[in-house]
Amino acid sequence: MNEAALKQAQQRIASARKILVTSHIRPDGDAIGSVLGLGLALQASGKEIQMVLEDGVPKSFRHLHGSDQIINRPVGLDACTIVVDCSDQVRVGKVLPENLQPDINIDHHNTNLNFAAINLVNATATATSEILAQLLPTWNLPLTPEVAEALLTGLITDSLGFRVASMTPATLRIAADLFEAGANLPILYTKALHTRTYEAARYWGTGLSSIQLEDRLLWTCLTLEDRQSVNYPGRDDADLINILQTVDDADVFVIFIEQNNGSVKVSWRARPGFDVSKIALHFGGGGHKPAAGAEIQGTLDQIIPQVLEATRPLLSE
Repeated sequence: MNEAALKQAQQRIASARKILVTSHIRPDGDAIGSVLGLGLALQASGKEIQMVLEDGVPKSFRHLHGSDQIINRPVGLDACTIVVDCSDQVRVGKVLPENLQPDINIDHHNTNLNFAAINLVNATATATSEILAQLLPTWNLPLTPEVAEALLTGLITDSLGFRVASMTPATLRIAADLFEAGANLPILYTKALHTRTYEAARYWGTGLSSIQLEDRLLWTCLTLEDRQSVNYPGRDDADLINILQTVDDADVFVIFIEQNNGSVKVSWRARPGFDVSKIALHFGGGGHKPAAGAEIQGTLDQIIPQVLEATRPLLSE
């Protein structure tokens, strides 16, 4: 992020009366935390705000203040548009028309396509919430307890509880500042990482029962039938990929989640030293070296062999 872009973003926000904040489909904790953190801070400063996520807020994050304000579709588009925690505009879904260029893009993915008029991308940050926690004070936006709660949730989830390789002492200091600003770290940590619904636990069971391991590459899949059989309401993997990553016998982990639109959501995770973002980018996705994803058109029978073939060479580099 350069100073000119930061100043342009601040001026654009200051001059806007209406602002729309959005993020990617199947939102994770950082996407939700970033939307809420920025949206609530702007709202507290007197702006007219719309917070929009195509897939809404998963049950596991509805305890966050302001989550009930997040809607699925915007009401009008006569606003400054800010996209957070999203590497490309396609992943926003149908919230924004394809021909509408967002005003500001705030993100931490190293595969970000710089798709907005103003791009604030810091690929060294652990989470987009971390970037916002640094930006809000410089933009004279209030860091209320509700804003701090949202941003700390994003930081906790994207850092997997402060244990990813990109963690720095500065990140921990930011977390401490958010804690001091009124966010309850122990409660948020527990809710984000250690609390699951009954349906999610059963969903995990279907995926765990079919895991496969080959030459330190571990993978599994979740079908539409799996999701329906346990009444899991989401279109994601309920964070099962993070459970797979605990298996000591593998270095690269992949999960395939069948979607109801004729596509497959693929998520990769990797231990330090492996870069799965390049593979995701090859399939039209993006992410970080240790964590990336893509949505690929086709069936599980078609996609699984293609992805495994493209992933295996990574383990022999």
